Amino acid sequence: MKRILDPLDERILAELTANARIAHAELGTKVNLSRNAVRQRIERLERDGAIQGYTLKVGDGRRAAALISAVIFVYRHDRMRGEEVLRDLRAIPEVTQCDVMSGEFDLMLRVEAATPDRVHGVWREISAMPGVANTVTSFVLSAVI
Repeated sequence: MKRILDPLDERILAELTANARIAHAELGTKVNLSRNAVRQRIERLERDGAIQGYTLKVGDGRRAAALISAVIFVYRHDRMRGEEVLRDLRAIPEVTQCDVMSGEFDLMLRVEAATPDRVHGVWREISAMPGVANTVTSFVLSAVI
């Protein structure tokens, strides 16, 4: 039976995707769990097949080809006092870029995740944030520059 991942599992997987060698204590700090709780969750994720192995990422300056990229445009309820939205966005590891925009949209986010489902999960987190009025999401089809 396939186990549903909760938001903490998703955050642990995102952090491990970014750095598979992260210490359990440091990972615990990032996801607000104890070192032992992180270790137990990782063991369960491995046992349940959510983590099927660890791999080497060669540091040649290029973004990992396996990541799925999306751009999320965010409208805030109050663009001048929306600091809590920015604070909450900083806590999502898949948000790799956040720009404050002039014009129609308030923020432009770059999201990179291992699966389309995780991009959808990040979108759900962002759209549910207090202070977010609306979002528009586009998946990146290809990078030319």
